[in-house]
Amino acid sequence: MTEEDESAPTVAVVGGGAVGVTAAGDLAARGADVTLFERGELAAESSGRAAGVLYDAYAEDVDAAVGARALERFRAFDRTLPGFSFRSCPYVIAVRDGDPDADAVPAMVERMRDHGREVSLVDPDALGERFPALHADDLAVAAVAEGAGWTDPPSYVRALGERAARAGVAMETDTAVALGPRRGSEREVRVRDAGANGDPATETRAFDAVVVAAGAHTRSLLADAGIAVPVVPYRVQALVARAAYDGPMVYDATADAYLRPHPDGLLAGDGTEPVPADPEGYRRGADDWFREDVAAVLDERLARRDSAARVDPDSDVSRAWAGLCTATPDGDPLVGPADASGEADPTLFVAAGWQGHGFMRAPAIGEAVAEGVLASRSGIPFDDPESPWIGAFDPERFDGDEEFEIAEGMSLSTRTDEV
Repeated sequence: MTEEDESAPTVAVVGGGAVGVTAAGDLAARGADVTLFERGELAAESSGRAAGVLYDAYAEDVDAAVGARALERFRAFDRTLPGFSFRSCPYVIAVRDGDPDADAVPAMVERMRDHGREVSLVDPDALGERFPALHADDLAVAAVAEGAGWTDPPSYVRALGERAARAGVAMETDTAVALGPRRGSEREVRVRDAGANGDPATETRAFDAVVVAAGAHTRSLLADAGIAVPVVPYRVQALVARAAYDGPMVYDATADAYLRPHPDGLLAGDGTEPVPADPEGYRRGADDWFREDVAAVLDERLARRDSAARVDPDSDVSRAWAGLCTATPDGDPLVGPADASGEADPTLFVAAGWQGHGFMRAPAIGEAVAEGVLASRSGIPFDDPESPWIGAFDPERFDGDEEFEIAEGMSLSTRTDEV
């Protein structure tokens, strides 16, 4: 090991989802000595169950900037990363007749355009003419974002994991960890095999910094270190239907449902349950009510009027599942030092609370985490003008014990509200 290698900060990344593997690879590319811990396989949890809908059509300033950087990197990875592909596809936001949110759409589109997004209001008749696969007669208003796309989420995680390994990251899958105390300028991590069934840690290691990007398990992991964060898991659902579809991605805001093209037909979902879920014991299969509701939305949204062509919630569904998203009190994630302890060299960082938008933001958030951790280790405060951290995502804005109602992540209100 060279003198330069010996001075490299040691960083543990806990979580093998999209944000974790991106942050690990970006940290290693910037000279850190990185170990990634995942208690199962890469993409085994929320990232592997994500919808893969990608867009940067946000009205709020910070969200628009993060979305733009994420899509820029998705497109770059499409050109340079074996095993990953980004499929360009327009994204339609549709609001039905009688929905009071329809009145807010023109102003929302104008703000998106102010951010340089190629988004336009489209008359429902014109929408139907452009996209014959869609039924638009029942819509009050629609907007089309041109710069969107979709991908297969597990392929991203696997490809970024391989990239991280090539950059020198030690990939320790099937390895569970618990956080230990801070010891001077380092943080302890207690490591055991995932199959140890709660047995004492087989090994304790120390790192200069630990990044917790463990999705629904973030709250319990940080609790081990005596840190409370208001990150609450909730259940969402999706399915793949055997229905020939060559149209755009669609978010039906009135029905709170989305759809996108899929190699086997189309992928559709939302099925949000706005109650806390147990990450260790939630139901991973889709519910009957969800299948029936989504089938009804597809019948209403797809331009197929004969009953014989209607989507059957049983026979036409090739796969249906549930996954977990994480909510925060204000709908924004927690990204930054989790325990600064009033000092300039924090050892513990968090990246969680995506409100359903974690995968699509992963390339940008992983990069911000990597740059932020190294800046913090260099003594740059979170709120310094030179800091790469995103101020609106500061974990310190909460006490950690807040009680709040879980809100739908992919909703029209999250696109139109000021932050």
